[in-house]
Amino acid sequence: MKKIILSLAIATLLFSCKEETKEKVKEATTAVTTEVKETADSVKVKAEAKLDTVKAKAEDKVKNIVKTGAEKVEEGAKKVKESVKK
Repeated sequence: MKKIILSLAIATLLFSCKEETKEKVKEATTAVTTEVKETADSVKVKAEAKLDTVKAKAEDKVKNIVKTGAEKVEEGAKKVKESVKK
């Protein structure tokens, strides 16, 4: 009789521990999933900011190149006009 009661008590204990372990695993999975999503969102925001910065710098460089090119064309045009006048 004692063995049966002891066996039932151990079986009940193991079963209840199994349920707690499942709950802990679910909680841990949820926590990790949330953390991964937050990290991914953070990386996305940082990448977008960096891309915006690079885009702005590239636009500035293009504007400078176009401006310099236009100035050189104007200088060339002036030289051509002066040579035609002579």
